[in-house]
Amino acid sequence: MNDLYTLYRQRASVRKFKPEPLREGDLDKILFAAQRAPTDATAQMYSLLRISDPELRRKVSSHSGSNPHIETCAEFFLILADVYRLRRLVEHRGGVFGRWPRTALHFAITDAVLAGSALATMAESLGYGIVWIGGVLNGIREIRALCGLPQGVVPVAGLCVGVPDETPAPRPRLPRGLVVHENQYHDYSPEALEQAYTAMAPITKSGDWYRVLERYFAQGGTMEQREPAYQQLSAQQGFEPDLPPELLEALQEKGLEVGSLGQLIEATFAQGFRSLQFHSKGYVWIEKEPEAYRGEGKPGEALGKALLEAPKERVIP
Repeated sequence: MNDLYTLYRQRASVRKFKPEPLREGDLDKILFAAQRAPTDATAQMYSLLRISDPELRRKVSSHSGSNPHIETCAEFFLILADVYRLRRLVEHRGGVFGRWPRTALHFAITDAVLAGSALATMAESLGYGIVWIGGVLNGIREIRALCGLPQGVVPVAGLCVGVPDETPAPRPRLPRGLVVHENQYHDYSPEALEQAYTAMAPITKSGDWYRVLERYFAQGGTMEQREPAYQQLSAQQGFEPDLPPELLEALQEKGLEVGSLGQLIEATFAQGFRSLQFHSKGYVWIEKEPEAYRGEGKPGEALGKALLEAPKERVIP
């Protein structure tokens, strides 16, 4: 087992793998490491979905962008934020599961990343290559269906593990002074920001790290494109406090997919309803002369119910 300091000095993501399985006993070791990761309040709000079926791997790969290594690595895992098992455990003993969707997603993602990182570090210490696959968010709804993920479970990332067929050089990282703060968060001067670009320049062929950031994070970039599907899926899986997932399923059947109360309001006006009234007594009216529809409950639930009351032809995707 490699010294950890040396491992981190040398580590880099691997995307080319030899067609070889893990050595006997090593799968158990990396899964053991994953389960020994820290977790909040002992809850272990994560799951690892090991995908060994070649056809399922191919389908997951096709929904993840250009990631052929999903199909060629020895082991591929979906790292899942998982509140479903915790709910089942509480209800099994007669408890009533609490309503804390945003907090649940926060800690479930944290648990999932900690477990995945422990798995990855153990794999690398055993001499294997690994690469995280953020591209599973490109087809997050399709992957949920393919893998039969129940309500309360969302993919966080994919993780490839295998015998490396390349030895890539470590990529640069930001200067420590831009990452490590002490006592209070400090802002960044123009000079410090330029220092970041200089440090990260070797990561691209062009020598301009901004091109990477722009492609992923600027307006119209990859992350913005992923946002609608992620909002809708996380809401449908129970992580949107204003919209019950059962209501979202009913709205989806009528051709309306939304991921937030704001999107639901926008969709209401887009369908020609010119008046939307929230009442303190716990109901909503939507009006389009000469028609009006009422829904009861909290604001998001009430609005959704009002839309369900409207004739089907009124609901437009």
